[in-house]
Amino acid sequence: MYETIDHLLAGPPPGASESELVDWISRLEAMKCTAEAVQAEAAVRLDEAVRARQAEAGVPARRLGEGVASQVALARRVSPEKGAKLLGLAKILTDEMPHTFALMKAGLFSQWQATILARETACLSVEDRRVIDHELCAAGPDGEPAKAVAMGLRQLENAAKKLAITLDQASVVARAANAEKDRRVSLRPAPDTMTWLGALLPVKDGVAVFAALDQAAKAAHAAGDERTRGQVMADTLVDRITGRSTTGAKPRIEVKIVMTADTLTNDADQPAMVEGYGPVPAAWAREALADAEVFVRRLFTDPAGRLVAMESRSRKAPDGLAEFIATRDGGICRTNGCDAPIRNIDHVKRHADGGTTSADNLQGLCERCNQAKEALGWQARPEPDGTIITTTPTGHTYISPPPDTWPPDPPLSPAERRLRRVLRDHILAA
Repeated sequence: MYETIDHLLAGPPPGASESELVDWISRLEAMKCTAEAVQAEAAVRLDEAVRARQAEAGVPARRLGEGVASQVALARRVSPEKGAKLLGLAKILTDEMPHTFALMKAGLFSQWQATILARETACLSVEDRRVIDHELCAAGPDGEPAKAVAMGLRQLENAAKKLAITLDQASVVARAANAEKDRRVSLRPAPDTMTWLGALLPVKDGVAVFAALDQAAKAAHAAGDERTRGQVMADTLVDRITGRSTTGAKPRIEVKIVMTADTLTNDADQPAMVEGYGPVPAAWAREALADAEVFVRRLFTDPAGRLVAMESRSRKAPDGLAEFIATRDGGICRTNGCDAPIRNIDHVKRHADGGTTSADNLQGLCERCNQAKEALGWQARPEPDGTIITTTPTGHTYISPPPDTWPPDPPLSPAERRLRRVLRDHILAA
C-alpha cells in the first residue's frame, strides 16, 4: 500500500499519455478522500483519548475534551474554528453516517460533500439522519453505485434538503426560524487595498437591501451617471451607512493606520499597516488620512522596526497596553493558522506561574484560542525576539514568530539615533 501511495505522490512519468494523466488525477483525488476519512477517524480517537486522560485527572465533565479541536487545528494547519468543525464532522460521520463515511474511505466522496450532507441533516434526529445517509450514500440492492456519488454539489444539497423536509418538516422550519439569530456582518481583505464586506441576513432583509441598491443604480443611470451599476451600488451602500453624502463632513470613524513618522511626514515609502486588513502602500495611507479627521497616536519602534515595550504591574493589561498589543499583533490572533480577530489580551506564560503583564509576555488571542490554552497540559513561553512557542499535551510544539508591524527604518547616523532617543524619552516621560 505504501509503495502505491509513494508511486502516486511521485507524479506521472515523463511521456505519460493523456489517458494516463487523467487516471493519475483520478487516483490522487481518491487518495485525498480516503486520507480525509482517516484524518476524521484519528481525530475521533484523539478526542476519546484526551477525554479519558482528563477524566482520570479529575477535570469536570463539562470541560472534558477541552483543547482537542485546537490540537486538530494545529495539526491540520487551519484555524481553531475550522478545527472544531472538522472534529464535529468526524464525530457525526463515524457515529451517525456510516455509509457516507464508507464512501469517503473508499475514495468516492470528499470531505466537502460529507460536510454538505451533515449540514443539511443537522436539525434531524439521529434516526432520520441515518435514513438520508442510507438513501443517498448506500449502494443499491443489486450493487448499484450510491446515488450521491454521481451528484453535483448543488444536486446533493437539494436532494438532502428534500429528504429532510419529507422526514421532519417541523424541524426544518424551526431551524430556519432559529437561523435568524446568526445574522452578522463580516470584513475580509481583498487584493489591491480593497475589502470584501459581507452580511448574513434573513432572506427578506437581504433581498430588500440589494433591491434598494439596485434601484439607486438604475436611477443614477437614468440621470446620466457614468459609473457602472456595481460602482453606484457600492458607493450608495457606503454613503447610506456612514452618512457621508448627507452631511458633507469627513467621516469620524476610527480606522487604525500604523506607519513610521517618515512615512507620515516625509513621503517615505515604507508600507503602512491598516488594522484588520494588512499592509498598504505609503501613498495610499497618506491619501486616506487626508480624507478624514486625523488623530495621530505616537507609537515608537526600535531600530529593528518593533514597537517599544510597555509594562504594567497589574494582572490585567491596562487599556493602553492592551491596545499596544493588539496593534503590535496586527489585530489577528497569534495562534498558528488562526486568522480570527483579537478578542483577548492574555499572558503567554501564565500570571499564576510568574508571568509578567508586559508586552514581552502578552499576546492577542481570539476567544476560542484563549480558552484552549487553559486546557490541561498546554504550555507556552515567549522568546526574547517576540516568538511564542506553544506546546500541546501531546508534546508537539508550534512556533508563532513575532509579527512584522512594518519594515525597519532605514539606517540612522549616530546623531540621528541620539536625537531619536532623546525625543522618545521625553515623550514617554510626559
